[in-house]
Amino acid sequence: MLRGRWIAMLVLCLVVAGVFAWLGQWQLERAIETDPPPPGATEQVRPLTDVVEPGQYLPEPLVGQRVETSGSWVPEDFLVVSSRFNDDVEGYWVTGQLRVAERTSIAVAIGWTADRAAADAAVEELAAQADGSTVDVTGRIISDEGPSVPPKDDPERMDRMSPAALLSHWHDIAELDVYRPYLASASASVGLADISSPAPEEQSPVNWLNIFYAVEWAIFAGFAFYLWYRLAKDAWEREVEEFEDSASAASA
Repeated sequence: MLRGRWIAMLVLCLVVAGVFAWLGQWQLERAIETDPPPPGATEQVRPLTDVVEPGQYLPEPLVGQRVETSGSWVPEDFLVVSSRFNDDVEGYWVTGQLRVAERTSIAVAIGWTADRAAADAAVEELAAQADGSTVDVTGRIISDEGPSVPPKDDPERMDRMSPAALLSHWHDIAELDVYRPYLASASASVGLADISSPAPEEQSPVNWLNIFYAVEWAIFAGFAFYLWYRLAKDAWEREVEEFEDSASAASA
């Protein structure tokens, strides 16, 4: 182990273990939230622009935050999203494009109904009422669910609340900034039921998954030293065996 080759190998293992230790510390720093939001923070209504900006991902502590904004509906862009549950009852959401600034929009889930015909009727009524006037909307800001592949027999059907999927159906989208999350309105309109959107559960300040990763990095760092020891020992045992074989051959 005191030979130059194995000392150099030890230095390399020290470097590798140091990198692993740094990664473990990095995981630990993110495992404990030093400044968690106070209890009930998501229930305090905040301006939308104070919570997230267009094009940005919604930070996890702010998922379900109650926000308020204002804008005007785009008449042609009221759409129905299927497979929506209100208190375990499957139904439909009626959604719309709310233009909150000149070239900025957010997808809004306006209300729920168990009947597809009622959802289609609500779309027609909302489109007729959308005259460009400003409306105020309060609700919960929720992360994009991601698009899904529609069934072959109904290529226009949408089963996920995804602003990206809705954007592909919207009009007047040239150079349009769109919020990645969507807004679930707290109050429905035109005969729709309010969307069931309870307050999110309080998050633990400890992320146990990150702690598990930190322990893994510590194990990897220890394994680097074990690997050096094991390789050096194998080389020593091989030399001893060769020496004993040479000694046996000479005595014969």
